[in-house]
Amino acid sequence: MVTLGAVLLFAGTASAGEPADACQPCLAFDRLDKQIRDGRLPKAEARRLFAARIADLDTYLARGNAPARSSGRWVFPLRGYSIAMAGADAAKGYVAAGYDYFDGNRHGGHPSFDLFIVDRNRDSLDDRGGQPVTVVSMTGGIVVAAEPAWDEHSALRGGKYLWIYDPVDHLLLYYAHNRDLLVKVGERIEAGTPIATVGRSGFNAAKQRSPTHLHLTVLRVGNGRPEPVDAWPWLAGAIVLD
Repeated sequence: MVTLGAVLLFAGTASAGEPADACQPCLAFDRLDKQIRDGRLPKAEARRLFAARIADLDTYLARGNAPARSSGRWVFPLRGYSIAMAGADAAKGYVAAGYDYFDGNRHGGHPSFDLFIVDRNRDSLDDRGGQPVTVVSMTGGIVVAAEPAWDEHSALRGGKYLWIYDPVDHLLLYYAHNRDLLVKVGERIEAGTPIATVGRSGFNAAKQRSPTHLHLTVLRVGNGRPEPVDAWPWLAGAIVLD
């Protein structure tokens, strides 16, 4: 395992002291994401607006607002865990077929990796130390959507989630089923930045039969369209933080 300081190469402007709501394109994307999630827009309109919001984000970030860049290697998203500990078989659950971001909460497929913590009694705490497990950002990026207000009566599948946009590689990273969110929409973050704690939020994740895990999805944005990316090689080679 390595320390966070060994991971980062800084580029762009730091976000210290800047209010999260300074990124208006981020707030606009967050609003659109929730409309798409809840099925409140026709698909054609959702696709048009999505492309426009991504273009606005790219313009905003090109004006000296870019987040710090990582060293080129990803950071494993669970602090204190490696792929061997959290999801050696996670690749078997990756199914891109049937997925469409614009289907929102009713999407098909599972273009994702479920990364498990040691939590036999399902209390969202690591059995090894009795503490929550920290979710860290795998890349540098900016928070463009978040849902901090899930409750047990909600049908929302992702529970408390974050979408983080990596403008270097044009990726959207989705971190779901969290217990607590540690960042807000508009915050610029570095690879390895704590962003959440692992939880059991979400329609299926909250059920007792579900092992406690982080749900990770990676989409690449090209020509204004988000498409699933099999990020297994990046996960397998990611830097592990202690």
